[in-house]
Parts: sequence; structure tokens; C-alpha cells
Amino acid sequence: MSDSPLIDSLTAAVEARPDDLTLRLHLAELLVGAGRGAEAIGHAAQVLAREPGNETAQRLMTSALGGPAQPAPSAPPAQAQPSGDSSIDWAAMEEDLGDIVPPRFAKADDEPDPVQGHADRVFDVERSVITLADVGGMQEVKKRLEVSFLGPLRNPKLRSLFGKSLRGGLLLYGPPGCGKTFLARAVAGEMGAAFISLSITDVLNMWVGSSERNLHDLFQAARGHAPCVLFLDEIDALGHKRSQLNSSSMRTVVNQLLTELDGVDGNNDGVFVLAATNAPWDIDSALRRPGRLDRTLLVLPPDRTARAAILEYHLRDRPVAGIDLGKVADATEHYSGADLAHVCETAAEFAMRDSIATGEIRMISQQDMLAAAREVRPSTDAWFATARNVAMFANESGEYDDLAAYLKKRKLR
Repeated sequence: MSDSPLIDSLTAAVEARPDDLTLRLHLAELLVGAGRGAEAIGHAAQVLAREPGNETAQRLMTSALGGPAQPAPSAPPAQAQPSGDSSIDWAAMEEDLGDIVPPRFAKADDEPDPVQGHADRVFDVERSVITLADVGGMQEVKKRLEVSFLGPLRNPKLRSLFGKSLRGGLLLYGPPGCGKTFLARAVAGEMGAAFISLSITDVLNMWVGSSERNLHDLFQAARGHAPCVLFLDEIDALGHKRSQLNSSSMRTVVNQLLTELDGVDGNNDGVFVLAATNAPWDIDSALRRPGRLDRTLLVLPPDRTARAAILEYHLRDRPVAGIDLGKVADATEHYSGADLAHVCETAAEFAMRDSIATGEIRMISQQDMLAAAREVRPSTDAWFATARNVAMFANESGEYDDLAAYLKKRKLR
């Protein structure tokens, strides 16, 4: 408590109503009159932080500082220091007030420069070195890609003759870990095109309209780098069925995606849109209409030849001895590419564990690979359990006929 009950009452009132600037100025004036300049400076500074041109606050600040402030004549303008009472320790005053009012216009050393409009935005445009030759198996998928985009790109005269445009959309779906993203990069590498990968974090923003603007900018970047493969990963997150969305903002994002794919103003020539999902049944039906993602391909677990190639790839830099890739491939039927990578990792752990225990380096053997195959179970079974219900009870349009045929072949129906 101070010796002035009025000042104490006003201080309590200001703490209860910190945004009442008139009350704060009245308190500052009383503090200056009581010779408590340091406290008055804090309150005047709070007012100036909100109203830089407040003359009363400026006058009180000057009075609290010991008199009218005058620039030092010998100092350059950029380094001018306020003068007045020479007994004031300005460095100490600045340190004392630093916690009360932060600088209004100072910028931290690591703070980035502000973005100057959407033209200043930078997206990750890659040049893939992977080609379709690096993709094991997937012969039907490769044929479809060749017909829909790669063939017309390599044969401009035939493309002109048949009126085939360099635009299109292809939806890849299937169990996770089967190489949909890898395939998209391979398509970009095959055509020597730019590659832009889009995920939900690149689009969604808390501010109204910003998500739609982000989506538009990404498509504009792809158009500006044509020929370009624009890969929409986890498309079910951005293009979920609007009838199932409770958020109006997400419905407008889906609408914007439809516009970018096939809008009146959008010119997507040279932009090939590849989308991937594990849940095609959750995608808005409008996204799969002609002119958008109108072609659908099922990406299945790798066949025997592809499994052997994937196993060889993941063992290429590891010490191996006497491994029969064909037998290991036979033991890993229905495994995804990610599962096969996990098999190789587990087999390496077995050999490393024995090497640590015995003190002698041991190569990865056939027994290690088979033991790892028994320990690692295929992750695709859970996906096919869900997909089976869709193929049996929600395939009126026939869009999942290829899935139904595969399930019948595996005797899962």
C-alpha cells in the first residue's frame, strides 16, 4: 500500500479494467504529481501502445522522464537519443520497461520477411529421377498410364490427329503401402515433367477463404510448370463426400477442388492429376465425373515377380548370403511393398542380434528371411476386409468390378 488511498484505488481499478485508457491516464497523472515517474511511464506507455498519437499520454511521458525531450545535435538521426535530465540512465530505463511494453515495430533477427502477395509463394517443385522401370510389377497400371498420358505426350502428331489433350486425372486406390506415391513419382520421371505433391497440410488454413486460395495457388503452380504431374495424396481428406461434411468451410474446399480440376477458367493442358486414396468410397462422387478424376485404377499388392524385385531392392546394401528370393517371395503372398521392406528390416535385426551376441559378423541368411516372413503379417488383410463389403453391397455402378474380381480370385467373397 502507498501513502495515497486515491492512487491505490485507481491502481486497483486499472487492474480490473486494463483497457480503460482514460482511467489509466488519470492514474498516470496522479503518479507524476506524486513523484512516482517510473510507474507513470509504464501506464503512459500502455496507452501509447494502443494510441500512438495520444497527446495526453505523450505529455505525461515527457513529464515523467524529467522534462521536454530534445534530440542531441551531434548524433545522426538514426541514432538520436532523447535528452533532458542528464541524470536519467536511459539503458536502465529501457531494460526496466522492456517487460512492460514490447517494441511496436522491432523485428527479431530470425523473423522472415513478410510475404508480398501470392506471387511470392514458393512450392516444392521436384524433378523425379525415378521411372516406371523402377516400379516392380503393376503391368496393368503401367499400360493404362501409357494410353492415357505418356503415349500422347511422346507422340505429338498422333495426339493432334486424334484430338487427345494433355490433361486428365487418374485415381489410384488400394491397400496402404502398395506403392501409389512411388508410382506417381515414377510417372513424373518417365515424362521428364515437374512433380508437385499436395497434401492436406498444404491446403487447409484456419482463415476463411485461405484454404481455397492455397488450393488455387497450387494448381496455378502446376500450370506454370507444365508438363507437370500434380499428385493429390490422401484425396479422401480433401475431397470427402460433401453430404457427410458438417463443416461449411470443408464443403467450399471440395467445391474449389472441383473447380480447379474442371472449371470454366482452368486450363489444365499439360497438367496430369494423379490422386491416391485408401478409401475411394469416401470421395465425393462429383470428383469422379468425366473431366476430373474420371479414370480409376486398383493398385494391388505386388505379385510374385514384383515381390522378388522389391526384396532385392531392400537387400541391395545389406550383407546377405545364400538367399533364394523366389522362395521368400512365395512365403510373402499378399504382402504390401511396405510389409516386404519390414521383412528385410526384421531379418537384418535377427542377423545383427546374433552378431552382437557372438562377437562375429554374420550375414543375413535364408533362415532369417523366412523367420521374418513368419513374424511380419501382411497389413493388407484389414483393408480387404473393409473393401469386401463395398464390393459386395455398394457396387451398383460397377466402379469396383476390378476389386470384386480380385476378391473372387482370392476366394474372399
